Amino acid sequence: MYRLLTAASLAALLVYSQTASAAPPHPGRVLASNCFQCHGTDGRKGFEELAGKSASSIYQEMKEMQSKAADKNIMNAHARGYSDDEIRLIADYFSKVPH
Repeated sequence: MYRLLTAASLAALLVYSQTASAAPPHPGRVLASNCFQCHGTDGRKGFEELAGKSASSIYQEMKEMQSKAADKNIMNAHARGYSDDEIRLIADYFSKVPH
């Protein structure tokens, strides 16, 4: 399945962002930005609000979606595109966004 970012490209982006600004963004924000179209900017609106939801809850939901047929739900297809580590980063990011 197509991956938007590899671990190496994510690491390079993080190094660049740390040198480009004083406060680096959360490492999961780049991955989570793929969620913004349906869940709102920073997960605050849309189909389901993710901002402030517990990281373990988001992670578990994404893992359940990975196990289901990708053709039944768009989220199942999206979830299959992420590794466990990427899902953890996304879940951690959204859990720290104030709602």
